[in-house]
Amino acid sequence: MTASAPVRDTAVTTAPRQRARKRRFASLPYLLSIPAILALAVGMGYPLVWQVFNSFREYGLAQQFGQEPTFVGFANYTQLLTDAEFWAVLIKSVAFMAITASATMIAGIGLAVLMKSIPTWPRVALQISLLLAWAMPIVAQMTVWNWLIDDRNGVVNYVLTLLPGVDMTGHNWLVNPWSFFGVASLIITWASVPFVALSVYAGLTQVSDEVREAAQLDGAGGFSMLRRITLPILRPILVILLLLQFIWDLRVYAQIELLQGFGARGGKYDLLGTYIYGLGVGQGHFGVAAAAAMLVMLVTVALSWFYVREMLKEDSP
Repeated sequence: MTASAPVRDTAVTTAPRQRARKRRFASLPYLLSIPAILALAVGMGYPLVWQVFNSFREYGLAQQFGQEPTFVGFANYTQLLTDAEFWAVLIKSVAFMAITASATMIAGIGLAVLMKSIPTWPRVALQISLLLAWAMPIVAQMTVWNWLIDDRNGVVNYVLTLLPGVDMTGHNWLVNPWSFFGVASLIITWASVPFVALSVYAGLTQVSDEVREAAQLDGAGGFSMLRRITLPILRPILVILLLLQFIWDLRVYAQIELLQGFGARGGKYDLLGTYIYGLGVGQGHFGVAAAAAMLVMLVTVALSWFYVREMLKEDSP
């Protein structure tokens, strides 16, 4: 009886230590994430707060040379929301976003399915090609595309002119707004498809062979299996990819700016990115540009909320 007492005492004293150690390890991930959170707060918080303040102030060229900004309340927002040009650019940007993102998703899913069904060496070659296209810098991309659609020596015009009854000699694809945005949509889709294709392909590799075999035994064909089995399993991946494409294509700037440099400029060729840049840097209306940026952020948050709501539904018991 006396020999067993120290054992019980040791067990009693060891249990609190183990619980304390578990609590310490449970809080370790939160402690390690503090530097990253602080870096994000400083790197993103300051510009965001500065933009919010400027959206309620008159901040133009005079303020750039030291004059004190004046508080104007919602005047910048009122100016934007009553401006027909802003609404035209917003509607055009939303339509551009929807078309480009949809085309990117369709092409990316198609390439992912193709990579899943072809032999190893063709698949590796296709994956390397997609990675090279995705890794190409934007300026290099636009240089190649400008060479392709050039009105004097462009490859596209030359090939189309070879068709019977077609004469595209000297045709400028960047003068008409419809063809301008058609070219822009094609370029952005081409640059975005590799990310979607490789992401969806990674998801396809996680679909178990047992599920496929069970569907085949039930008589499911290729397209039916894709629509009823594979895509529902990949739904979380597809939702986040579509959301990212919406956000990226709504805020597109560099490609549109470079295309305008190759062709024509003006409000007819603007999307939200170039429109806001023109308001701020081009015209010196930094307060109005900040208000426009805040409105774009609200649209982006509204798009993101759809994904957050879907994820909360999936995580709820």
